[in-house]
Amino acid sequence: MDQLALLFVLLLGAVVSVPVGDRLGLPAPVLMTLLGIVLALLEFVPNVEVPPDLILPLLLPPLLYAAVRRTSWRQFAANVRPIFLLAVALVFVTTLCVAATAHAIVPGLPIAAAVALGALVAPPDPVAATAVAGQLGLPRRLVSILEGEGLFNDVTAIVLYHVAIAAAVSGTFSPWEAGLDLVLSAVVALAVGLALGWGANKLMDLLGDPTLQIGLSLLVPYASYVMAEELHGSGVLAVLITALFLAEYATDADDVMTRLAGHTFWDIVDTLVTGVAFGLIGLELHNAVRTASGRWNEMLGWAAAIVCVVVLVRLLYLLPATWLTKRMHAKRDIDEEIPMSWRETVVMWWSGMRGVASVALALAVPLETESGGPFPDRDEIIFIAFGVIMATLVLQGLTLPWLVKRLGVRADSAREKEFEKQLAVRAARAAKRRLKEIEAVEDLPEELSEQMLRRAFEIGVRISPDMGEEERREAHQQRVRRLKRVRRIQNELLSAARHEVLAARSEPGADPEVVDRVLRHLDVRSLR
Repeated sequence: MDQLALLFVLLLGAVVSVPVGDRLGLPAPVLMTLLGIVLALLEFVPNVEVPPDLILPLLLPPLLYAAVRRTSWRQFAANVRPIFLLAVALVFVTTLCVAATAHAIVPGLPIAAAVALGALVAPPDPVAATAVAGQLGLPRRLVSILEGEGLFNDVTAIVLYHVAIAAAVSGTFSPWEAGLDLVLSAVVALAVGLALGWGANKLMDLLGDPTLQIGLSLLVPYASYVMAEELHGSGVLAVLITALFLAEYATDADDVMTRLAGHTFWDIVDTLVTGVAFGLIGLELHNAVRTASGRWNEMLGWAAAIVCVVVLVRLLYLLPATWLTKRMHAKRDIDEEIPMSWRETVVMWWSGMRGVASVALALAVPLETESGGPFPDRDEIIFIAFGVIMATLVLQGLTLPWLVKRLGVRADSAREKEFEKQLAVRAARAAKRRLKEIEAVEDLPEELSEQMLRRAFEIGVRISPDMGEEERREAHQQRVRRLKRVRRIQNELLSAARHEVLAARSEPGADPEVVDRVLRHLDVRSLR
């Protein structure tokens, strides 16, 4: 099996792991990691050979962009305090504790290399955590915290990692220069992210065509990352800023086709890239086994110690940090998402699985220093990092569903249903207001006006059937049953038309472009 065949196996696994995971009640990222481990144990499967300097640029931009699409700038702004306390500060604490422990137990490990190890195992993976949270039906506030934590953890950890790697490679370290680098990195990333977000938004308006707009959306995160890195800024933060800008300003309420196609496209990208990334985590078992050859007891002991530090530090930090966040939480901060009970805090603790960012950073550790010598203890760092990744991802990923069930942490469905009803009412009222505006300038027949008024009401009822009174709901249900019958017949008519047009594609003299154009017209009609 060659590298290309292995890539196709991982892509196929990424697709298949989703329904298999749903059936087994297990997260797809964990299944892909197990698949990678199985492949790594097969003799005919080659070692993965991806240049370390390409890991981050290839994997992180699309994953970050896809994750940010599920949030908003308003949600981030409302959660600045919990994100800082539960995410950014925790990365510094974890990095410090891991670095101190590693420097103490691994003979000859320099401080800078130990800090790099701490930074690369510090950030929990947002992809794995949200994939698990989505399947388990956790409260929305908890999912929001995990998403925000994962995104900003990555930014903080990667900046720390680059500072530590630079110190280890050059052999010199200045706290003032490191602090200045951190500030400049953030400023450059902010400028690049906003500039590219604004430019991409304008360019999408000029393109117009949904296919071209979605194609541009795939290029934007890569461009943002590379441009920021070239200017010595944080590529991850730049992607985050660009994605938040586009999520806030590049949404046209009437651009239905682009929105539907865009969501589908990014769901596909997210599934495939996530699957490949977690498959690579398992496949790297090859290198870990080779590194530990003849030193298993020693290496496993170091890895176990760091795993304990990573897991315990998260618990010991979250308990007081959550309490402090609650004390600082004011009633006016209604949008602020914080854990509301010790059970939610425990679930958040056990959701701290390491994944894509950690493996990308581990594989990106340079091979040599500026002096031409080997990077200090690179093999030991990679083995310990993969020990932490495997232990947290597989152990916590497999047991998190059981823990959530035991603690009884569930989404507040009543609150979500009430909010859905409020949106339904607002949507129906907006439709009615627009109808009155039309009636003021156009002479509508009374029958048509009444029909449109019913349609305006039905817009809300279809979103939330509970919004209308009993009589109106019953009348609506009768109309829905009649409409479903009409739509079923209409769909069968359109299906017959599509089959006929598609059959004409293989007839002699048929122009396939004309056939496809007619078929697209029928497809759009069916979608409507």
